[in-house]
Amino acid sequence: MQESASLTAALTVVAGGFLHGSFALPMKKMAGWKWENTWLIYSVSGLVVLPLLLALLTVPSFAEAVASTSPATLALIVLCGVGWGAGSTLFGLAIDRVGMALTFAIVLGITSSLGSLLPLLIQNPAELFSRRGQILLAGLALVIAGIILCSKAGALRERAQNPQAAVRKRGGAFTGLLICIASGVLSPALNFGFVFGEPLKQEAIRLGASADFAGNALWALALGGGFFVNAGYAVYLLGKNRTWCVYSSPEARGWYWVGAALMGFLWYIGVSIYGMGAAAMGPLGGVLGWPIFMSTVIIMANVWGAATGEWKGAGSQAMRLMWIGVAILVAAIAVIAQAN
Repeated sequence: MQESASLTAALTVVAGGFLHGSFALPMKKMAGWKWENTWLIYSVSGLVVLPLLLALLTVPSFAEAVASTSPATLALIVLCGVGWGAGSTLFGLAIDRVGMALTFAIVLGITSSLGSLLPLLIQNPAELFSRRGQILLAGLALVIAGIILCSKAGALRERAQNPQAAVRKRGGAFTGLLICIASGVLSPALNFGFVFGEPLKQEAIRLGASADFAGNALWALALGGGFFVNAGYAVYLLGKNRTWCVYSSPEARGWYWVGAALMGFLWYIGVSIYGMGAAAMGPLGGVLGWPIFMSTVIIMANVWGAATGEWKGAGSQAMRLMWIGVAILVAAIAVIAQAN
């Protein structure tokens, strides 16, 4: 029975990663909008409207749960959301500075490992030396190996599809490296908020929320904090690039608005389902679930990229490395699931 419950919890996290890793698909049909046009609507949908709506629908006495939680805990949750928002923004800047391969390898490697290990070291450091801890470390090593291979494959693809990218002047390599590290440290803050915001979840449960949905109270606050950074940067670009007018252009079809909102839906529902699966994993759900979630997101991003033609002309070596990396990430999920 325990093994069945553990498998169900892990598969729930994988399902969340599947949706989360698919959220950018609508952008492929929205060439008439600039990145910032799409990102602002996505941010409103996925970071404000849906989290708040689901919290109100699934958490009885949501406002009371928030009011009865200590201000320090609430501030920590929001601050973690702001940190995650800053990390995601820096991720885009890092790609521009040092390229996709190095950015993915550094940022996702740090995000996957730090997002799992830091909560464990703070909450229960002795667990790191247990059998469960050793399995987790082995799984994280596989995650990092898979990320490195996928990143290398991405670099080969970029070079094959755009030879000029290999010789373009990026400048500020050291600054770019620092941006990568900062992004990697800040990006897992969303999971920190989930783990360390436990008092709010417990208040929601005490007031009648089910354990499966109590995390929605937490996501509403954390993502609200992240919204200000994501939307703020999009608004900055809209002004800088003078792309506000794109919203009223003939190319701004109704589908674009729906597509951007759908991105937010896929992104947030993936996060919410991750929270359900992690909660079902028990006290260490945020520790064990996070690398499984991140691995699934990376797998889906690569699979959808291959399915939609992103890897066309990339060459056999790049494709081979990408699929080997994906296979290693699948193995990592299986290994980490054994720790539950």
